[in-house]
Amino acid sequence: MGMKAWNLAVLGAVTALWVATGTQREKPLVSEAHADRVRAAEDSAATAPRDPARLAALAQSYLDAHAPGMAVQVVESAPPEVRGEPRVLHVYARALIDQGHAAEALQVERKVLDLCAAPEAKCSSYLIASATRRADILNELVQLGVEDAQAHPEKSALAYHNATRQVGLSLR
Repeated sequence: MGMKAWNLAVLGAVTALWVATGTQREKPLVSEAHADRVRAAEDSAATAPRDPARLAALAQSYLDAHAPGMAVQVVESAPPEVRGEPRVLHVYARALIDQGHAAEALQVERKVLDLCAAPEAKCSSYLIASATRRADILNELVQLGVEDAQAHPEKSALAYHNATRQVGLSLR
């Protein structure tokens, strides 16, 4: 009789713990604040998987939702002709920065600038200016030995300052 009571007590305790803990849901990959925009970008990219603008928009929506790993994955899994477009590479470089790969991001931004320098390229002036500025900052980061800008905020601020400082001219 003692063993039966002991088994019932253990079973009751396990059942009580199970009921007390309840069910747990996994944390969503994308926050609810960004879910609608990400879902719309995913749907748009799915309807035209070879459209570089839609792929870049999807990767950017992942970056806005603080999911750079998903942005990297979506670009790396795209067809080569889409993955090699300057707009897509520019967003890819940003995702690499967010993941702490400054040297690799610098190489990608340089590739963007090389592609945009070609006579047949149709890069917007915004893309060229943004890629140039980011490449300058990344170059400073790499020279300071910083691979992950978020892990080294002081050096990152110094690199940003060095890359963006301007010289003024004073006439007297």
